[in-house]
Amino acid sequence: MNLLQRALVFTGGHISRYQAVIAVNSVGKNARFYSTTDDNMAAPEESVVAKDEMKRFMVECMTKVGATESHATQLALVLLEGDIRGHYSHGLNRLDMYVRDIEQNVCKGDGEPIILKEKAGTAWVDGNNLLGPVVGNFCMDLAIEKAKNAGIGWVVAKGSNHYGIAGWYALRAMKKGMLGMSMTNTSPISFPTRSAVPALGTNPISLAAPGTGDDSFVLDMASTTVAIGKVELAARKENPVPLSWGVGEGGKETTDPTKVLYGGGLLPLGGVEVSGGYKGYGLSSMIEIFCGILAGAHWGPHVRKWMSTKSEADLGQCFVAIDPEAFAPGFADRLQDFMQTMRALPTSSPSFKVEVAGDMERRHEALVEQLGGIPYHKNQITFVNDLAAKLGVKTVDLVQ
Repeated sequence: MNLLQRALVFTGGHISRYQAVIAVNSVGKNARFYSTTDDNMAAPEESVVAKDEMKRFMVECMTKVGATESHATQLALVLLEGDIRGHYSHGLNRLDMYVRDIEQNVCKGDGEPIILKEKAGTAWVDGNNLLGPVVGNFCMDLAIEKAKNAGIGWVVAKGSNHYGIAGWYALRAMKKGMLGMSMTNTSPISFPTRSAVPALGTNPISLAAPGTGDDSFVLDMASTTVAIGKVELAARKENPVPLSWGVGEGGKETTDPTKVLYGGGLLPLGGVEVSGGYKGYGLSSMIEIFCGILAGAHWGPHVRKWMSTKSEADLGQCFVAIDPEAFAPGFADRLQDFMQTMRALPTSSPSFKVEVAGDMERRHEALVEQLGGIPYHKNQITFVNDLAAKLGVKTVDLVQ
């Protein structure tokens, strides 16, 4: 399936072939057409890898460098979910970072998180410098159990590492009939409004809430305009980026992803000050308070630099589970009514539909099922082959 066909799939067939061509062409003109997944940036040259095959590869890579199979599997499932939902910046694209952290002994591949302090609805956890998904799963499961008894479970962790997509943990609570929230701080790569240097991370936040049937509201977003992984993907695919994404050295806007990655950084959600970037800066600060500061972890500019292996990450993370039954009855029905009301709103163009958070990710999940696997850009497959050769593991077999 080429990019044009996928453009039609992503919009549910609600755009004409001509409009799809315009959408695809806009990618090369520094514009984003789809707002919640990275798939629009993929080139027509792509290969499909079965989900189980990619999971096998990820697990083998991690166990090869010293992670236990249990920890490697927890990581692989999170990365796989990122790609399945269309968030390619936080899937396979991140694997070499985890490999490097284990290889260089700045992250542990075995062990368990430790509860340092807890009350009926809260807990403070030491992640014991384990892989982020191991810490995240432990903390969200703890929050869920507390919410069953107290109505809400609020757990913060220090001593953690990069944990993949925030939505994985929010969805973990939602699958138990609860509202789930997850937040993390990250390496300082975002320029606070008016700053000439980076001092905050992408600091993502997610909320997952169950509607009726299989429907749901799933917000999963960075507090920067985009996650750094999207800039990395643009650089890997040799694509420019929109001005609102990032800045070069000294805080000057740029469309060159390499300038953003080397010497520059990201802009807060909203971009520069005149377009509301100060609000993204405030949101990122709020997440930092709930994560690094509340958990007693590193925070802001004290978190290690992006991709550095000179020290432990010591990320702070926050996990919340809320039992809707502890509040007004009929939550799922009201949420469903809200989502349907939004989707039924008159549109500014007959070519599009109003959607709610999670709709586009569900379409990408359907696309993966339709293709019999996850579509990857040719450069991502090259990355897989190179990593396989480096570690001495079997590379992936392609569906097509």
